[in-house]
Amino acid sequence: MIDAGVKGFDALPTVNRSAVMGISVASLVRVCLFLAALGVLSQGLLIDDGNPTASVFQLAAGTFGYRLFGLVMFAASITSIIGSAYTSVSFIKTFNARIAKNENWIIIAFILISTLIFVFVGKPVHLLIIAGAVNGFILPISLTVMLIAAYKPAIVGVYKQPILLTLIGATIVALMAFMSLRVLMDL
Repeated sequence: MIDAGVKGFDALPTVNRSAVMGISVASLVRVCLFLAALGVLSQGLLIDDGNPTASVFQLAAGTFGYRLFGLVMFAASITSIIGSAYTSVSFIKTFNARIAKNENWIIIAFILISTLIFVFVGKPVHLLIIAGAVNGFILPISLTVMLIAAYKPAIVGVYKQPILLTLIGATIVALMAFMSLRVLMDL
C-alpha cells in the first residue's frame, strides 16, 4: 500500500478496511479447510501423513479433489512467491539505490531462487513446515518493531496507539515466538 501511495493518517480507514478484508478472507478459507477435514475424519476415513491436506481433498472428492488441491496449491504458491518477492524487495530497496533501480530484476531472481529451492529440495509438506517456522520468527520480530515504532512520534506523527492493541500485539508476539520455537525443536 505504501508503494501505491496509500499512507498517512488520512489513509487509516483504507488501511483498516484492507486489513480486515485480508484477514477475513484468509480466516474463511481456513475455516472451510478445517470443516472439510472434520467432515472427512467424521466419516472415519484416515488421512495420509505424507500429504495430509491433499489427502483430505482426495478423500472428499476423489481424483477430482486431488487435482483441485494441486491447482489450489499451485495458485497459492505462485501468489505467495510473487507477493513475498515483491514485499521483500520493497523492504530492502531502501538500503541501496542500485537495488531500487533494479527492483524488477531482483524480484525475478528471488522467484527463480525460490523455484530452484523447491525443485532441488522437493518435499512440499516439509518445505511448508520450514516456511511456517521461518515465518513464525519473522512475524513476531516484525510485529515487535511495529509496536515499538507505534510509540515514536517521528514515525507515526499524531497517531496514538491504543494500549489494548499493544497488549494484544505483545501477547501475539509471545505466543508466535513460543510456537515457532516448538516447531523448530520438533524439526
